Amino acid sequence: QLQLVESGGGLVQPGESLRLSCVGSGRTFGDYAIGWFRQAPGKEREYVSCISGTDGSTYYEDWVKGRFTVSRDNAKSTVYLQMSSLKPEDTGVYYCAAGNYCCTGPFNDWGQGTQVTVSS
Repeated sequence: QLQLVESGGGLVQPGESLRLSCVGSGRTFGDYAIGWFRQAPGKEREYVSCISGTDGSTYYEDWVKGRFTVSRDNAKSTVYLQMSSLKPEDTGVYYCAAGNYCCTGPFNDWGQGTQVTVSS
């Protein structure tokens, strides 16, 4: 099992940026695809982005393309989600999760989440 801890959330104004971090421990971090998911208030958790463990390929949902960037530093067992041009609709709890593949998962190991609030 891989233990994951997210950090970096907070309250920002529309148009501002945040960088979320997901730190893993317990297994070989670089072997895993790491996905980011968001749960908005009153809604189901949804896929945001992912970075593969094999070749570092990245994937984004359409609503974040051009605004969010996912990257990883396996030496630090950390994946980052750089979020720019934030909008109020980006508000939610952001989770990272570890899986075998970005496209199919399954994502079995989850962090506790970090709150992102975008509001003026």
